[in-house]
Amino acid sequence: MPVFSLPSPYGIGTLGKAAKDFIDFLKASKQRWWQILPVGPTSYGDSPYQSFSSFAGNPYFIDLDMLAEDGLLTREEIASCDFGTDPQRVDYEKLYNNRYPLLEKAFERGWERDCEEVAKFSEENSSWLADYTLYMALKKHFGQAAWLDWPEADIRMHKPEAIRRYTELLDRDVRFYTYLQFLFYRQWDLLRSYAKEQGIGIIGDIPIYVALDSADVWAAPENFQLDEDNLPVEVAGVPPDYFNEDGQLWGNPLYNYEYMAKDGYGWWIRRVGGAEKLYDIIRIDHFRGFESYWAVPYGETTAREGRWVKGPGMDLVGVLRDWFKDLRFIAEDLGYPSEEVRQMLAESGFPGMRLLEFAFDGTEGNTFLPHLHIPGCVCYIGTHDNLPVMGWKEAAEPAELEMAKKYLGLNEEEGFAAGILRAGFSSVADLFVAQMQDYLELGAEARINEPGSIGGNWTWRTMPDVFTDTLAQRIAAFTKLYGRSK
Repeated sequence: MPVFSLPSPYGIGTLGKAAKDFIDFLKASKQRWWQILPVGPTSYGDSPYQSFSSFAGNPYFIDLDMLAEDGLLTREEIASCDFGTDPQRVDYEKLYNNRYPLLEKAFERGWERDCEEVAKFSEENSSWLADYTLYMALKKHFGQAAWLDWPEADIRMHKPEAIRRYTELLDRDVRFYTYLQFLFYRQWDLLRSYAKEQGIGIIGDIPIYVALDSADVWAAPENFQLDEDNLPVEVAGVPPDYFNEDGQLWGNPLYNYEYMAKDGYGWWIRRVGGAEKLYDIIRIDHFRGFESYWAVPYGETTAREGRWVKGPGMDLVGVLRDWFKDLRFIAEDLGYPSEEVRQMLAESGFPGMRLLEFAFDGTEGNTFLPHLHIPGCVCYIGTHDNLPVMGWKEAAEPAELEMAKKYLGLNEEEGFAAGILRAGFSSVADLFVAQMQDYLELGAEARINEPGSIGGNWTWRTMPDVFTDTLAQRIAAFTKLYGRSK
């Protein structure tokens, strides 16, 4: 359940009351974990997997009611803003145009008042905060252009003298973006503490790649495969697959793993350390990319012309596992499995994933079939890239549906969604995760993301009246029946 999908009268889900109410709902449902999507500030396409920073939080998630209670905004100021007319869809354009002026008011009222706390926050996050806040101030200064298109070469190339000059010139905006991160993390820490009190852990997601238009790449280009002008040589994607016959051209810069290895992968340690401040379990997106990754020449329009390149494998994965001994990981090991990937997963000790929507294609020995699940894995009905189960029912091949019905004993009396949920709950997997849409029996209209498409993704939201006691009791009954309750 993404944070942005939570109900709210202000255009997008936030870290406020609705998030706490959802945690209460999870507790009543006898759940232990809430899995969310990345919470970084989103860039082009509004994807949480294309963020301006690997460390920063999304200012859209700052709860406005909490700012009003803190004296930073008035109710009238909030009520006067247009956040969109559809309560079940995020309107990112209106959020961008109307939410930031509100946050400016909060900054003007709170900066001096909170200066000591902000100074402490800045010191604790010094490894990334200054680069990020200057980066955002520069983007605003240059009309939101990507750093590659900034007109001045010295600041584009992150030259020290240009950094000093623009830090002074854009001081007010740098402080504004600093204050937004202070507000986000203050609200996040309150929410995470509340979840912990209720016995709910948070599973977060680390995208394997960072966006080209990000503070990460601009501030430390040496970590990436860039040429002398800091342009990518090759970019990330995946070859043609189940989702897209042209593959998926993600466009992210690829890592310079040889350079990263020189200090023992310090960049990755800092990145996972940042995520540890947010989450109790970390799912590593596109885990197989550590073993080998698909490299597409920069400038290609599809991912067809790429090539497989060997990655760092256990040299990096082992560092993360051994450094973060008390942190739990999930490996998103989907897509183009190989013996080398399976071996890396086994050596890591991380649990892999099993998707029920991929189980019934008739492939002999399909390890997504519940009877081939293994203790230690994580079972999903589908991920944010898949249709909710009722949408899958409409889109799946007839032979797949027939096998699912026969294999699981699906019937009208129980209901299709309930039967698939039962399969997940009864799996030997250590953890079972379903999308909230599957419990609500929603279809394709509630899909979070369609890979390879632009527009209309990352917008689905719930209404405030869907988390009923009846639904909580139904989920709790499943949880108790299959021995998954607390």
